[in-house]
Formats: sequence, C-alpha cells, structure tokens
Amino acid sequence: MASQSQGIHQLLQAEKRAKDKLEEAKKRKVKRIKQAKDEATAEIDQYRRQTDKEFRMKQSKVMDSQSNLSEEMEEQTLEKIKELRGNYRRYMESVLSQVLNMVCDVKPEIHANYRATN
Repeated sequence: MASQSQGIHQLLQAEKRAKDKLEEAKKRKVKRIKQAKDEATAEIDQYRRQTDKEFRMKQSKVMDSQSNLSEEMEEQTLEKIKELRGNYRRYMESVLSQVLNMVCDVKPEIHANYRATN
C-alpha cells in the first residue's frame, strides 16, 4: 500500500509540475504577445509620424506655390487695370470726338432699296 500511496503521490507531483509548466508557458506566451503588440504599436506610430511629416512637407509646398500664384495673379491684375486706365485716358478724347461727329453730322440719304412711287 505504501508503494501505491507513494506512486499516487509521485503522480500528483508530476501532475502539479506539468500544470506549473503549462502555466509558465501560458505566461511566456502572453508576455510574447504583449511584446509583439507593443512593438507593432511603436512601428505603427513611427510610420504615422513619418507619413504625417511627408504630408505636411507636401502640403506646405503646395500652399507656398498657391500663395505665390495668388500674389502673381494679383500683380498681373493690378498691372492690367493700370494699363486699361492709361488707355482710357489716352483715347477718351478722340473716341468722344468721333462719336459726337458721327451723331452730329447727319447726312440724309435715300436708302438704296427705297422705290419712288409716283
């Protein structure tokens, strides 16, 4: 009986050791999963920072070029307005005199399609 009790005791100890080993393996597995998750999170954050940086650089280039275009268009518009005002001042008198001459110098003529009816 003592040998049976000793055998049972050895089986229980072996079962306990196996259970401890399984729990230790589960803990290592959980630790590895957590470590992998942390590494993946760090990698994702690094990638996100890199892409955000690239995006901001591209965005600033586009905004700079747009502001330059806007300033250039504003300058061109002001130059064109200045040119048009100069042309207005230069040709105003001659155009007014031509219009007045056309309106005031009426030369009555019979139209070519008019038929005299007698």
